[in-house]
Amino acid sequence: MTNRLIREKSPYLLQHAHNPVDWFPWGEEAFQKARAEDKPIFLSVGYSTCHWCHVMEEESFVDPEIAKLLNNYFISIKVDREERPDVDQVYMQLVQAMTGSGGWPMSVFLTHDLKPFYGGTYFPPEDRWGRPGFTTVLEALRSKWVQDRGNIEKVAGEITRQLTERAVAKPLKSAELSLETLRHAQDLLASRFDSAQGGFGPAPKFPRSHDLSFLLRNWKRGENPQALAMVEKTLEAMARGGIYDHLGGGFHRYATDARWHVPHFEKMLYDQALIAQTYLEAFQATEKKEYAETARSIFDYVLGGLRHPEGAFYSAEDADSVAVPSIRRADNAVPASGGGSAAAAALPNEKQEGAFYIWSAAEIEQVLGPERARLFSEAYGVQLEGNAEQDPHGEFTGKNILYRAKTAEELARVYGQTPEALEKILSECRAELLQARNRRPRPHLDDKILTDWNGLMISSVAQGARTLNAPKLYEAAKRAADFILKNMRTADGRLRHRWRDGEGAIPGFLDDYAFLIHGLIDLYQAGFEVRYLSEAKALTETTLALFSGPDGALRFTAEGGERMLYETQELYDGAVPSGNSIMLLNLIRLSRLLGDRSFEKRAEGIFQFFSEKMAQYPAGFSQALVALEYQLGPSREIVLAGTAQEVEPFLDRLRRHFVPNRVVVLNDPASQEVLKTIAPFAAAKGKTSGPAVYLCRNQACDLPVTDPERFEKMLEE
Repeated sequence: MTNRLIREKSPYLLQHAHNPVDWFPWGEEAFQKARAEDKPIFLSVGYSTCHWCHVMEEESFVDPEIAKLLNNYFISIKVDREERPDVDQVYMQLVQAMTGSGGWPMSVFLTHDLKPFYGGTYFPPEDRWGRPGFTTVLEALRSKWVQDRGNIEKVAGEITRQLTERAVAKPLKSAELSLETLRHAQDLLASRFDSAQGGFGPAPKFPRSHDLSFLLRNWKRGENPQALAMVEKTLEAMARGGIYDHLGGGFHRYATDARWHVPHFEKMLYDQALIAQTYLEAFQATEKKEYAETARSIFDYVLGGLRHPEGAFYSAEDADSVAVPSIRRADNAVPASGGGSAAAAALPNEKQEGAFYIWSAAEIEQVLGPERARLFSEAYGVQLEGNAEQDPHGEFTGKNILYRAKTAEELARVYGQTPEALEKILSECRAELLQARNRRPRPHLDDKILTDWNGLMISSVAQGARTLNAPKLYEAAKRAADFILKNMRTADGRLRHRWRDGEGAIPGFLDDYAFLIHGLIDLYQAGFEVRYLSEAKALTETTLALFSGPDGALRFTAEGGERMLYETQELYDGAVPSGNSIMLLNLIRLSRLLGDRSFEKRAEGIFQFFSEKMAQYPAGFSQALVALEYQLGPSREIVLAGTAQEVEPFLDRLRRHFVPNRVVVLNDPASQEVLKTIAPFAAAKGKTSGPAVYLCRNQACDLPVTDPERFEKMLEE
C-alpha cells in the first residue's frame, strides 16, 4: 500500500507513505480537491523523530477503519514541521490559543480557505485519559460539517481574525530598553529558578541555553554571583542527569521530570549547537575543565553521528528504536560483534522509546563483569529493579537511565582508590558499554539538512574551534559552511531551506538567513578567512531586502514567498531563538566588524518595534537580551595586525577569557585588499615594528599593543 507521499523527500512524510490514509503533501493539489469535493481539510503536522507522532501513526493512521473515515469525509494533508516551519507556526498559534498548550503531532481541521475551526495535538484512537478519541472527533466534525456549516465558517473566520490581529498588531508605544530591562529579566528568571535541581520552572525541563547565555553576560557585566550560580547549577545538573548521553555524548531533547533524569530521548541538532555554546562560555567564565569536556563530547557526537560525508549536519536522531532482548553466549558474555543487529532482524520490528539507551543491571554486568559493574552501577545510579521513577507508560520497567549518581571523590571514600584511578576505570567502562550499545539497532536518523540548524551548528563548532584551540573543529565548521553555500543557494543568491538526497528545495525563511549569517560571523572569527565575512555581509543585505516589514521588524517569510493566513513577525525565543533575535546580534556584530553604522541602525529599528513586549516580559526574549546587552555596552572591537601565525600569542590570551561583547578582525596581507573594501576601518590598522593588537570602542582605538601579556591585562580591565 503506497500513497502519494512516496514522492516526497521529507523523512517524516516518507514514514507515512505506506499508510492507508490518502495523504497529500501541503499544496494546491490538496486545496483544490477539498474545494471540488466539498470536504474539510485534516492537517497533521509532526516530525520524523517525534515519539508521540509515531504513537498516533501506529494507533490511528495505519488503522483501516480510521483511514476509511479520513478518506471518505476529509482531505488529509501531512506536513513536516521542520520542512515547513511557516505552516507549523501559524497553526500552532491556533492550537495554543484553543487548548492552552501545544505540541506534536499537531492535528488541525480547516475550511476550504485554510481557516482553522478545530485543533489539538495527539488524539488516542478511542476515548481515554479524559481525551476524546480520534474516531469520536472525526465523526463529530463530519456531522457538524454537513449539518452546521454556517457555524463552522463563522468560528473559523473569528479565530482567524483574532490570530491575525494578534500577529500583525504594532506595539502601541515604544518602551525604553535599558540596564533595568536586563535586571528585570534576571529577576524573572530567578523567580522561576529551581535551586534544588537547576533549570527554570517545574517539569518538564528544557535546556533553554539562551537563558543561561544571557545570565552569563549579566554576571559578567556586574559580577552578579546569583546569575553565575544559576548557570552553574543548571549546567552541572544537566551534565549529571539522564538528559545527557553519558556513553555517546550529546543531549536528549528535554527531561520529563524535575531532576533531569527521564528524558524524551530524541537528539536534535539545534539542541547540540545551543547547549555546546553555553558550556563553552561557562568554561571561559569559570575555567572549569568539566564544562569544556562536556562541549567536546557534544562535538564528538555530532561529528561522528550527525554529519553528511560532505560536511553538513543532519537534523536529528529518533527517540524510539527496536528493543532487542539480551543475547548471551554459552559463557554468558555479550557477542563480540553483530549480535544485536542479527537478533533484531529475527524479531518483530517493534520500537520503544529510549530502547537504544537504557540498560538492565544484568546487561551491564554481562559487559563489565561483576566487580566493575558494581562500581559503575554505584556511579551511574543503576538498580536491579530499574531506576526510572517516572514511567507512566511502563516503557522503562526493569531498565536504567544512566545518570551520574556519585562523583569520583564520593566513590573514593568507599573503594579506597584515588578519584583519578576510579575515573580511569569508569572511562574504560563507558567505552566498553558504548561498544556494546553500538551493536544494538540505532534509532532512525533524520538525514535531511536544514540551513537554519546548520547555521547554529556552524556557529557553535567555530566557537569550539576558537575556545578549545581545536583545528579539527575549524575544518568541520568550514566544510559545513561550504556545503551550505554551494548546495543551498539559487543562482540569484537566495537560500534554500532543505537539502536531501541531492535536492535543495523550499525557499529559505528568515531563520535560514539569520542563523547562517550567525555561523559565518563566528567562522570568520575562528580562522579569519575573509571570504566568510564577505558572505555574511552579502547575505545580511539580502535578508534586509527580502524580509523587512514596513515597521522595522523582519518577517518570517520572504517577499514573494508563499503567504500563510497571516504574516508573522516573531521575537519570542522558544526552544530555538527567533530569527529576529539572532539578526539583532548579527547586525550589531557586523556593524562593529565592518565599521558600517547602517547595520546597527537597522537593529535599533527591530528593538523599537518589539520594545514594549520586551519591557513587559523580558525573560521571554533572552536571545534578544543578549543582543541588547551587547548594544548597551561596553563592547570592544579588536583588530589584530599581522599574519595568523604572528598574532597567535594574542589569540591564546583572548580564548582564555569570557569577553562576550567583542568582535575580532585580522588585518593580514592575505585579506587586506578585501578588508579595504568591506571593512576599511580595520584595514587601516596595520603592524608596527611587529604584530600588534588594537583595542577599540566604537572605532576609537587605543594605541597599538605589541606585548601579549599587556593585552591580557587590558582584557581584564
